[in-house]
Parts: sequence; structure tokens; C-alpha cells
Amino acid sequence: MAELLSDSEVDQALAKLPEWRRDGDSIGRKAQLASFVQAIEVVDRVADLAEAADHHPDIDIRWRTLLFRLSTHSAGGLTEKDFQLAGQIEELLATAG
Repeated sequence: MAELLSDSEVDQALAKLPEWRRDGDSIGRKAQLASFVQAIEVVDRVADLAEAADHHPDIDIRWRTLLFRLSTHSAGGLTEKDFQLAGQIEELLATAG
């Protein structure tokens, strides 16, 4: 099982991901894409990343706005797995336009 991060470790990790915010035992980020099709393409690519990591985010799709939420449910909070996937999502969004 993944080890929970301390509040200090979470703060340090979030400093590297300025678009992400902590909400209790999870982190989240909202992303606005240029079109609905582009948003769905991003979701498809995140799905591939999540499957490869065996770590799956909650994703809310609202037309061209996406809300990603990450938490390691099996550990009961935030772990390194959440921040690794968040970083990959950030890289993907940076290239999505």
C-alpha cells in the first residue's frame, strides 16, 4: 500500500503544481480546453496514463471544462502516486493547447 504524505510533504508537492489545490484528502485541478472534442481527447489520454499507473482520477466533464480529482483511496488520503499522476496530467494539458 502507498504511504500517506504528511501535510508538509503535500505542501511541497503542491508548490510544484501551481494549478492544483488541496481539498481535504484529495487534490484537484480545473482545466478549460478549446473545444468539447479536445476535452474528450485529453480525457482519453489521461485514461491511458491512469491505466499505466494503475491509479485512476475522478474526472468531471462539463462541455470543454474538465475537473480532475486525485486521492489514493486505498491509503485514505494523498500519496506520491497522486502527485506523479498530477504531474503527468499537467504535462499533457501543457501540450493540449
